[in-house]
Amino acid sequence: MKKSKIAFVCQDCGSEYTKWQGQCHDCNAWNTLKQIQLGNARSERRREGYAGTLEAVQTLGEVALAEQPRLASSSDEFNRVLGGGLVAGSAVLISGSPGAGKSTLLIQILCELAKTQSCLYVTGEESLAQIAMRANRLRLQTDQLKVMSQTSVEAIGAVWDQARPSVLVIDSIQVMQSDLIESAPGSVTQVRETAAQLIQKAKQTGTILILVGHVTKDGNLAGPRVLEHMIDSFLMLEGDADGRYRTLRSIKNRFGAVNELGIFAMTDQGLKDVANPSAIFLNRAEIDTPGSIVMAIWEGTRPLLVEAQALVDQSAFSNPRRIAVGFEQNRLAMLLAVLSRHGGLQVADQDVYINAVGGIRVDETSSDLAVLMAVVSSFRNRALPRDLICFGEVGLSGEIRPVPNGQERLREAAKHGFTRGLVPKGNYPKQPIKGMELKAVSQLSEALSAAGDWL
Repeated sequence: MKKSKIAFVCQDCGSEYTKWQGQCHDCNAWNTLKQIQLGNARSERRREGYAGTLEAVQTLGEVALAEQPRLASSSDEFNRVLGGGLVAGSAVLISGSPGAGKSTLLIQILCELAKTQSCLYVTGEESLAQIAMRANRLRLQTDQLKVMSQTSVEAIGAVWDQARPSVLVIDSIQVMQSDLIESAPGSVTQVRETAAQLIQKAKQTGTILILVGHVTKDGNLAGPRVLEHMIDSFLMLEGDADGRYRTLRSIKNRFGAVNELGIFAMTDQGLKDVANPSAIFLNRAEIDTPGSIVMAIWEGTRPLLVEAQALVDQSAFSNPRRIAVGFEQNRLAMLLAVLSRHGGLQVADQDVYINAVGGIRVDETSSDLAVLMAVVSSFRNRALPRDLICFGEVGLSGEIRPVPNGQERLREAAKHGFTRGLVPKGNYPKQPIKGMELKAVSQLSEALSAAGDWL
């Protein structure tokens, strides 16, 4: 009997090694290498001869250009994150923390799609009765949607050939297992091989495959990171289980914009689209409070208005605390150093807390200027005007850099009643924005001077 081959795979980046070692050389992670068996899975595969000819080779200019037909779901926000809808033969991975609403969102979408398309929902974690009770609680039409409780990939493939669904949901990929692999469900080998089999069959049949994935306690996708390279779109559903709003963010998308954001509201009838996301993040207090300012960020293909809050207080410790919720922690420390060096404001002995209201995560550097203005407002205990909008990137030398899509951000702010703006000089519009008074700045000192007129 031929000896089975053994490999060691990094669970973070998917790199393979012939022997175990403490650190992965590709991603520098420690203790992430897991042993897998390669013999049984690969021994069943038979390599067929390939009759390749030179006629099969084309130049890039000879390839026919055609728009990918998309299947639009009943959710406009879901379609937006995907780039317009689901593409035939694509593999979509939806991940999120427990209780975020992954199964709820998918059961809603599939019940609507089942009215016009053949849809199959495969659950490996819940019973069919639990799925039916959820759909009944959400008051969904369940007559057309086909469901199955199964964890074997081979059994799913047999039903797949008979039912020929247009859309197939696997909930979740971590519990799927193949008869060709001896390791336990959820292991690196099982997740990688079962996903590869399902994705290959989806490409061959033109079926839209939606995989549900778990996340670890660190918020990363559970299982090998190579799974992210196999799928076409990777969507992350974020939000606290006890919170009202959920955000669906596109991490990877071969058919649309990356970092696109969809907003949903959790109700007693499931997840509902939020048509005007800026409105939910601008539910501010009735009175003006120091340390609060509204910034215009850009998410995917649209502007979004988010309130940034800062609290600066005398520290009781030898090492003052720097806490950022919704912002990058290291960038806060960098901005405070710039404020001290080029703004003349010393907060070295102060605790600084910043927060993005609404639970949204802000990754864009256009929030730099707004964060500093909120810190200055809290430090001086003077409130900024409620009708002030602010955005701009702050460099290490104290310069205020322009950001993309400046006019679209200002138009969104004007639509919500903002009449004043503090913007980089490079984003000052050539045509004035009706009803808005703008101050353009190129240095942090100029921004502080302009804010001094309002503080």
